[in-house]
Amino acid sequence: MSKSPRETDLRVIESSLKGKTLLVYWYLLQQPSHSVGIREVQRALGFSSPSIAVHHLGKLQDLGLVRKKMTGEYVLEEEVKVGILKFFTRMGRYLVPRYFFYSVFLSTMLTTYLILCGLGQIFPSFYAVMFGSIASVIFWIETVRLWRAGGQSRFDTVSCCSKK
Repeated sequence: MSKSPRETDLRVIESSLKGKTLLVYWYLLQQPSHSVGIREVQRALGFSSPSIAVHHLGKLQDLGLVRKKMTGEYVLEEEVKVGILKFFTRMGRYLVPRYFFYSVFLSTMLTTYLILCGLGQIFPSFYAVMFGSIASVIFWIETVRLWRAGGQSRFDTVSCCSKK
């Protein structure tokens, strides 16, 4: 069974997008409409020197994910969904876990059901409340877990590894 060239490329990209390279790529995903400079990346991610930013931007350029402009700035060339990025979707300049939408939907439906039961002076079904609550809690736990793994933990990684 032979793999397509694109599938092989995605495997190479997935194996290369780790650690600080993923942090730089994540930062560029949040700046899709404008170019960023080396110093901007260094300061935003708390790298100890610009050479760290240059190294990781170079890796992203070699992977074909960013392009270096004549001015020396880098611009996002391609958005790929590999690794943890598969579980996120873009809302403007923010990357949001896909589970967030399910969490909000289920929580809204459960709240609406309880309000309608209260307004109609109807006792809510135990099973509807139980299953709705369990599903909402599970989706919220998964949403928060993904948000920490992809979002906030990246700042913890950067701050612990950089000199201030």
